[in-house]
Parts: sequence; structure tokens; C-alpha cells
Amino acid sequence: MSEQVDVVVIGLGVGGEEVAGKLAEAGLSVVGIEDRLVGGECPYWGCIPSKMMIRAANLLAEARRVDGLAGSARVSPDWAPVARRIRDEATDNWNDRAAVDRFTGKGGRFVRGRGRLVGPGRVAVEDTEFVAGRGVVVATGTEPAIPPIEGLAGTPYWTNRDAIEAETLPGSLLVLGGGAIGLELAQVYARFGVDVTIVEASDRILAMEEPESSALLAEALGRDKVSILTGARAASVGHDGAAFTLTLSDGRQVTGQKLLVATGRRTNLTGLGVETAGLDPHARAIEVDDRMRAGEKLWAVGDVTGHGAFTHVAMYQAGVAISDILGRGGPPVDYRALSRVTFTDPEVGAVGLTEQQARDRGVDVRVGTAQIPESSRGWIHKAGNDGFIKLVADADRGVLVGATSAGPTGGEVLSGLAVAVHGEVPVERLRHMIYAYPTFHRAIEAALADLG
Repeated sequence: MSEQVDVVVIGLGVGGEEVAGKLAEAGLSVVGIEDRLVGGECPYWGCIPSKMMIRAANLLAEARRVDGLAGSARVSPDWAPVARRIRDEATDNWNDRAAVDRFTGKGGRFVRGRGRLVGPGRVAVEDTEFVAGRGVVVATGTEPAIPPIEGLAGTPYWTNRDAIEAETLPGSLLVLGGGAIGLELAQVYARFGVDVTIVEASDRILAMEEPESSALLAEALGRDKVSILTGARAASVGHDGAAFTLTLSDGRQVTGQKLLVATGRRTNLTGLGVETAGLDPHARAIEVDDRMRAGEKLWAVGDVTGHGAFTHVAMYQAGVAISDILGRGGPPVDYRALSRVTFTDPEVGAVGLTEQQARDRGVDVRVGTAQIPESSRGWIHKAGNDGFIKLVADADRGVLVGATSAGPTGGEVLSGLAVAVHGEVPVERLRHMIYAYPTFHRAIEAALADLG
């Protein structure tokens, strides 16, 4: 059975849902296909529920900082209200009825199933084939990357989804991977009384960001009694029915009641039929141009494009694809000022290039830093004031190419730095801005002075 439509969207995570909904609102006949939950990872197992967990854990930390500043406080952690809020407020018990209704209410047609390309502009779902006059948008996201460690397969290890869905907490947790997801969840669990150990193969946690960020979080997590093993490669995993034993390549062993595997995410194009559109089904991502075009009558948005597993990137790409499909024009994609935030305490926000990335590209680098505890607001804040501002400038062009804002509101302070990088605002103009006093963002002024 074949049906003619304007656009088919395969995968209704945040990017796919945005494309499908906006095109339907524009009057096109749109079919949206999803075999899991409409909305994808972010609202059910990622951004939203994890930040609810983090908010709860940070409240505990703040209460523990009362002594010596505002009297005294006793804290008794209780995971039950956190789990209840995630279940009831964030995920509706992992039910996407509201999201489906939101899409169909815009005029889209929803199909539950796994879509696959069967040629340019053609998508099959079970025994129905949709022929898209304008084209197909692939937005199938990513899945947890599970490393081929001896003994891991077949054990009841956790991914981020299990850690988010947990109704009760284990007594101890091993976290395999020291990236953003692993660090955020490790700190939350530790603040609720779980004995946490992080195992990271690189020589530092948060290895994709500045070394100063890695050192800052290692110190902060240490205060939360999180054990961190860096330069530690997992050789094998054992599970005796009650606990996990992780054997490292140097022979050391660590144990925990639960094992969270947080070693990144990967694209899985197998079974999607991309070869019928001239693409490699074994590729690490779908390659797209600056209009999100992947081929004849084919676009792709979100994590599947390999430009960072971030909700804000998926939404940004969706906007570009929507404009292209509707023939509206507009600027092409530009990732120079890609922002990312690790929502630990302190938060680590970053935009653009790190110092090392800039040097590797041959940039004549100048660096300026300022310490948050030494700023006026940091001194006022006192307990929990750890953080810094780091600016990475291109001396030849006189503009910032990257920056890091780490601190109590690192992700919020980042916004001004993102504007500076994106707009290529001259450093000299930034020096002559008026920075409100006493704010955390005023430390940018001190970092500019250190830039020389």
C-alpha cells in the first residue's frame, strides 16, 4: 500500500518533532514516525529529569553549607520525592500521549513503528509505503555506546535510562566513564548517600573540555566523597547476582552494587535503509551539508548528524532544515559558537574552542583567566563559590574563539561569552563594556584584563 505525502520524518526526538510539527503547521502533509517515545531522550531520560535530580541534589548541598554562614542545618536525604517528581511531572510515567497529541494537533499524522528508507523520498513502515513529494528527514538520534568489555554483555548493567528511572538508590555505584553524563549522575547519587566510584580511561575526567575544568570537578566531586580513578581501563566485568566487580587493566578491582555505563553515545544506521539513498549504513553519522541536506530529497537533523548530542543543536539544525524545505532561505549552519554545559556543582559551561583545540588549528592563542572566589560576588557567595572564567583569543584577529565559565551559575554566565564568540565581538570592545556589579559575570572583565 502506497500513500503520497509531502514530508516524512523518521524519528520524533526533539529535532524530528520540531521539524514535523513546524512543517505541519505550515500546511504540508507530514507523517511522523517513531517506534519509541515522541520527544526522544531529552524529556524522558536526559535533560529534563536529570536536571530535576541535580536540582534536588544541589538543594542538599546548599543546606549543608548553612553552618557558619546562616546558623545550622541538618539534612536527611530522601530519594522518594525526586523519583516521584520525575515519574509524575517530567515523564508522565514514561508515556508520550501528550507529545503525540501535540504533534497531531498541529495537523501531523503520527505512525508508531520503525521507518526505513526504500529509495529517494520513499519510506516504508511495515506494509505501508509513504512517497514524500518534498522529501524525508532522518532524526533517529543515538543510543548508549556499550564498550566490548569481557563479561559485560549479559549483566544487568545500567545506562543513563536506568539511573533516571530508579525508584530506590543502591548502596554503591560504579560509573564507567567520566564525561558529562557520568559526572552529573555520579554527583547526584553521591549527594544522596550512595558510595560512588568513577572509572575513566583518559588521564582526566571531562577530557573534552579545558584541563582546568577537569581539575575543578575532580576537587568538587572529591568533597562529595566520590572516588575517581583516571587512566583506568576496564579489562573485565563480573556480576555475582548481588554486586559488580570491575577488573582494571592493571589488575586492580573495584566493586559496586550497580554499574552505570556512561561511555558515550553512538549512531546506529543499520536497518534504516540509508544505503537506498546512497549512504553508508556503517558510517558513524549521516553527513549533511550546511542546509542539513544528506542527499536527494533527504535531510537529517539531531544527534544522527554527529555534531554533538545536544538538544539545542538538534533544535538549531531543525530550524535550518525547516527553512530549506519550505524554501525560505536563511543563514547556513555555523557551529563556531557551539555551547555546552555540564550541570555539575559547580556548573561548567563552555563555548567554541578549547585552548588546545585552538592551538591545534594554528591559532595565535592568547589566554586570560579569572578565579570566581577572588571576584566580589565569589567572595560574597563564599560557600560553594568554586569556579573560574577562561578566555581563548585569536591574537591575530582580536576576537574570542572560545571560553569557559565554571561556577555556581556557569551555564548562565556562558550566554554573554557565547554572544562574543558567535558575533566575533572585538576583544577591545569587550574590554569597554559595563559589567554589572557585583555579579558572577563581572569576572569576565578580570579575565579580559589578564588576557593582556
